[in-house]
Amino acid sequence: MNNFLSTVENVNNAVNGFVWGLPMLILLVGTGILMTCLTRFFQISHIRHWISNTIGGIFKDSHVTAHTKKNDTQISQFQSLCTALAATIGTGNIAGVAAAIVSGGPGAIFWMWIVAFFGMMTNFSENVLGIYYRRRNERNEWCGGAMYYLSDGLGSKPGCRYIGSILAVLFSIFCIFASFGIGNMGQINSITVNMNTAFGVPSIVTGILLMILAALVIVGGLKRIASVTEKLVPFMAIIYMICAIIVCLVHIDQFGAVFTSIIKSAFGMRAVGGGIVGSGVAMAVQWGMKRGVFSNEAGLGSSVMVHSSSNVREPVVQGMWGIFEVFADTIIVCTITAFAVLSSGLVDLETGTVISDQVSTALVAEAFSTVFGKFGYAFIAIAILLFAFSTTLGWSQYGSKAFEYLFGRKNIKFYHIIFVVFIVFGATMDLTLAWDLSDTFNGMMAIPNLIGVISLSGTVMKITRNYVQRNILHQNIKPMLSAIDDIQELHERELREKLENDEVETA
Repeated sequence: MNNFLSTVENVNNAVNGFVWGLPMLILLVGTGILMTCLTRFFQISHIRHWISNTIGGIFKDSHVTAHTKKNDTQISQFQSLCTALAATIGTGNIAGVAAAIVSGGPGAIFWMWIVAFFGMMTNFSENVLGIYYRRRNERNEWCGGAMYYLSDGLGSKPGCRYIGSILAVLFSIFCIFASFGIGNMGQINSITVNMNTAFGVPSIVTGILLMILAALVIVGGLKRIASVTEKLVPFMAIIYMICAIIVCLVHIDQFGAVFTSIIKSAFGMRAVGGGIVGSGVAMAVQWGMKRGVFSNEAGLGSSVMVHSSSNVREPVVQGMWGIFEVFADTIIVCTITAFAVLSSGLVDLETGTVISDQVSTALVAEAFSTVFGKFGYAFIAIAILLFAFSTTLGWSQYGSKAFEYLFGRKNIKFYHIIFVVFIVFGATMDLTLAWDLSDTFNGMMAIPNLIGVISLSGTVMKITRNYVQRNILHQNIKPMLSAIDDIQELHERELREKLENDEVETA
């Protein structure tokens, strides 16, 4: 048995080295650069527009947050964002940032920003394609994601029918495995370890309680998950940021030194941890990119599965929510975490060496304790509980959609039961190998997804240009809303009716 596990570990390490190696990270960032160029730097050139129609729309447009009717299987735009953020805002924003600083120095944070800037347009493109190629299932629910734009988008190109179908199946398989690992057992294990350390709660007790809570939410389907996450995500994110900002303000005199350290370390103007400069830059780039992608998941094709369930008609509108998702996750939450750690005196800002013996979440907890004392450790334990549990809820939906694509809607309860049971395993098992395997599967999702995004980049460009011409330049042209004729006609009719109602209200 030990020999078998050793073989599995060696094979996984080799695959993981490629999946999360520099070539793959370059591909991930390269896709973001490609989509940024093709859309003419949409995240910058139309920044006022996408902010106004995402986070700004929450305060001025009731359609953004309005719940759909009880018998309507769609969810609101805001619910789709919160469910996606539930899966992305998690341990990566705490442990991931700490790991990037420990392994790559302060300069890793700069490269996290770069990944996020271009990742905005990767996520944008995934959501545009997700809405454009989505379809209804037998329960009238929207089904969208990489598997659909691979099979129907890439598969519609000459000679690519079988390639698209095979890649769609592979993506779904990798997604299911990842949902049990990083989306379930890894998150639950992080919760139980932190709750045991901070409060002495036995792991099995935490596991059983979380299993019951998750079962009550997950079996209710997407609408119940969305209902929980739209309350939990804003609450946990705001509370966490308030406390992190307080830590930053207490150490505000260090901000100049922190920013200088990030920039100098990113470009090798000083060695990281006393090592040679070239090695320091490479580590900063690799860890910054790796943890940036791990945090916001842009390019993995995961969050698009829940974004596709939104009641939105315009693909670009949901694409803009994808931009905001990456912006909120990495540019805001990860940055605040990084500044809290770097300004707390736990890192030598001259050399990038971590002075503290703590790693992962404990490093962030120690940073918080410099201001809040022992409460800092307890607060991070509770934050991990909320962040990681919400991640589990989000990933249960991703796995459900992948399972549905492979085995049909009627078998989805089987997946839910197995997923919930694995929560107890995650609470009580040593997950070193399981975490490594799921990390690999998570990265492997990106390969077919990026092939789909790149091959359909021209479609994204056309849809984006069509939206800009109609909604920003106010040109009277036919909208591009769906690749499926019946859905295209339905959405066109709905848009005409909305326009007529708006004109009546204005008059």
